[in-house]
Amino acid sequence: MKGTSSPIHTAVAIVPSPNFLWRFKMILFLIWGFSCCKIGWDSVMRMSVDLRDLFLYEAFLYYNPLLLVTMMVWLWGLNLWVFSQGIVNYAKIFDLNQNHLTHNEIWKCSTWMTIIVPTSMTAYLYLYSHGEVSLAASQPVLLYVAVSVVLISPFDIFYLSSRYFLLRTLWRIALPLQASFCCSSNPASFIRAETLYEPRALFSSSLKKPLVFSDLERSVCRMVHRQVATIAWFEADSICGSHSKLIPLVLVFPYLCRLLQCLRQYKDTKEKTSLLNALKYSTAFPVIFLSALKYDVSPDSWISTYRPLWLLSSVINSLYSFYWDVTRDWDMRYASSLLLVLVVVVWKGRMRQKDWLLQDLQFYFWVIGSNLILRCAWTYKLSAHLRHNYITVFTFTLLEMLRRFQWVFFRVENEWNKMTKSSFQVSMSEIPMEEQTLLASTNHEV
Repeated sequence: MKGTSSPIHTAVAIVPSPNFLWRFKMILFLIWGFSCCKIGWDSVMRMSVDLRDLFLYEAFLYYNPLLLVTMMVWLWGLNLWVFSQGIVNYAKIFDLNQNHLTHNEIWKCSTWMTIIVPTSMTAYLYLYSHGEVSLAASQPVLLYVAVSVVLISPFDIFYLSSRYFLLRTLWRIALPLQASFCCSSNPASFIRAETLYEPRALFSSSLKKPLVFSDLERSVCRMVHRQVATIAWFEADSICGSHSKLIPLVLVFPYLCRLLQCLRQYKDTKEKTSLLNALKYSTAFPVIFLSALKYDVSPDSWISTYRPLWLLSSVINSLYSFYWDVTRDWDMRYASSLLLVLVVVVWKGRMRQKDWLLQDLQFYFWVIGSNLILRCAWTYKLSAHLRHNYITVFTFTLLEMLRRFQWVFFRVENEWNKMTKSSFQVSMSEIPMEEQTLLASTNHEV
């Protein structure tokens, strides 16, 4: 009969298209984001001017670690997406099985984190500003407990195998003298350690670095001692304040683990490069401990003696780390020559803007130059006596994340090139010598 349709066709007709669902989700996401910003801003404006800065500092401290981790997950997903578009087999480099998280799955995790963490933060701001201090204090506690429970949950939900891979990796990092997790004897372990530590990452297939170790320590400390939504932490003698002796110890812990890993690798392989790498991590110790001395020495001693030493150690750490990034991790042994050529070319104006060589040199100039600047900026994060400037610390942490995001591309590509070259040499060694000679002569004639 005309004018009628089968039930199957009707069912298919009413199914929303993927584009419609995606746009609908984006609209809901934007509405949610606007609502959080509006409620959070109104809550902050309700506070008196003299308490507003302390209020923001405390709220920032509790949620800063998880907000940064969320950003790391987004960037790591972008790293994997770029790798998947090219010829770099990142799964082989990281020694991942077929069940590893893809960039789409990682972005799903980061989307949920983007929704949950700011929602908890907005609830904290709203409840605190409206006098519900006890309810406000429970918000960060519940969030951290929920994250911990999800992480260690034995149930087959939320990527069980990947979560356990994270836990195993963290356990191996906690025991840095294991032979299988040393610096370069195992490329997969090496890159995981670099991506995880330096001290940068939490998880090689999703997160990228505990940039927020000391903030996390202070947040958990206040939760344990019931100082959330109070100003007890602001006192100079507070065990959870900025003067805490645990802060430099927490900051130095990742560097110490990487140092021990490199020493163990030298013990196994006798490679002098491992000692040089260990020396790189050891240069962070003076930066951290000299900075912490500001709270234990007189102002005159700090200005005349310890601050110049801190500045000198900061310069040494930044330059050494920069040198290692460029010449070792990226294998750009002639980077200084490239930069010199670029300066001469640009200064004399002998090449057109569209020349391919100039474009390549400009690219290297940007990568190397930005890495140097951001390496120096990272010293701010390592310095305990500067951590009261929370907005500056947060900004420099974001910049360091972007530097690390850029670093991963070159580090993984360099490792992939080495693996490809090694595979090619192995395959060539299996060819009889007569055929190799014939092939070489043929190529020479061509």
